[in-house]
Amino acid sequence: MNKLIGIIVFCTLVFSVQNSMIESDSATLPKIDAWWGPEDGKANQDTSIRPFKIKFEEEMITDLRYRLKNHRPVTPPLEGSNFTYGFNTNNLENWVNYWADSYNFTAREEFMNQFPHFKTNIQGLDIHFMRIKPEVPEGVEVIPLLISHGWPGSFLEFYKAAPLISEAYEKTGFAVEIIVPSLPGFGFSSGAVRQGLGASEIAVVFRNLMHRIGHKTFYIQGGDWGSVICASLSTLFPDEVLGFHSNFAVSYAIGTWATWFGGFPNKAFQDLIVQPSMANRLFPLATVFLGTVAESGYMHLQATKPDTLGVAFSDSPSGLLAYILQTVSGAIRSTNKNREDGGLYDYFTQDELIDNLMVYWMNNAFTTSIRIYAESLNTRNVNAGVHSIKTTVPYWSLQALNELRYLSPAMLKQKFPNLLNQTILDDGGHFLAWELPEVFSESVLTAITEFKKVQSNRICKVEL
Repeated sequence: MNKLIGIIVFCTLVFSVQNSMIESDSATLPKIDAWWGPEDGKANQDTSIRPFKIKFEEEMITDLRYRLKNHRPVTPPLEGSNFTYGFNTNNLENWVNYWADSYNFTAREEFMNQFPHFKTNIQGLDIHFMRIKPEVPEGVEVIPLLISHGWPGSFLEFYKAAPLISEAYEKTGFAVEIIVPSLPGFGFSSGAVRQGLGASEIAVVFRNLMHRIGHKTFYIQGGDWGSVICASLSTLFPDEVLGFHSNFAVSYAIGTWATWFGGFPNKAFQDLIVQPSMANRLFPLATVFLGTVAESGYMHLQATKPDTLGVAFSDSPSGLLAYILQTVSGAIRSTNKNREDGGLYDYFTQDELIDNLMVYWMNNAFTTSIRIYAESLNTRNVNAGVHSIKTTVPYWSLQALNELRYLSPAMLKQKFPNLLNQTILDDGGHFLAWELPEVFSESVLTAITEFKKVQSNRICKVEL
């Protein structure tokens, strides 16, 4: 066991040292006009913004139902294994049968279309996005907020929270226009045809999307991969991003991890890094690392062989269901692995979880979605140096009790020196906007209020 811990610590230190050797002024920044679509599309690119409706085609539904009803008998789980070996197949027939026989495709299609959806071509990619413009009295300021999701989530995560944010102008004094794009290769956004479209490059695509719809400056919010993308946005475009709110604290700056390892020797160092009341979210170091290793096998596979996985899960909806729902289960609560049903019924309805599966299934988007791991978790991305650059963009961190990781203010300030505050929750998990929309929305609005004060103070100083 001690050898395993030593290997983990050594590998992490090697990565950190390599990252620290990259100077900020030598970073290889993504190109604003990089082309990710077919080459023959450059000459006649359609830059219009087109209304889009989600449509469940009958042919797709028929094929899906056939596959669900004709899957091979599954291997029974080991006695008492619960979700510790992955999705417990004692539960599979219930989910498969519900999807095939009880899931109301017509009603769920209408549900997904309740907000306005659009598509536009950015850098050769047809990017799908949801855009919610609040209806407000004349004179009420409307500010733009870009929200970015991650894997295995989708734009659907924000259906409960979006109205709470956009319609709160009577309380806040400002209204929020919400833009939620599907990541390239996810759902209804097309994927790249060549290598290199990682999180930092997606950040450029999203920046260009905001410009396309008329917003030269804007606020951003992100969780999971969305947080990594937004961190790149705030790094690459600090004069355009007015504030960054994240419910998934992320920093790959050398200072962040050096600070954490500094707390390894004894409690005196730990007290300098994190408040004693929060220390159990960071330490013991070995416990945190081993927990991460135990639950991150999917990440290694997706970062190295995404297309092989894609063959299986693009062909079998039962397999897709088991793979994604097992990942969702662990992200909701790590203790869900000790339950036979994975805790899946406690936080979301079957319709909600299958809605999310439909986003991946109907356009065969599983393979293109998980390529973000291979394109971002690699030496090319590390050597680009974007993650080593500090950003002055105002930052607000919302950290749930059951989030996959916790970073203290001392750690976050190594990347985000303008950390205004962080909201610490004694509840909630990884899909926070989905699980606790009221709490999520209140934090976002509070953060934007403080971001606006910072921007106002900057304007006043310039005028003086």
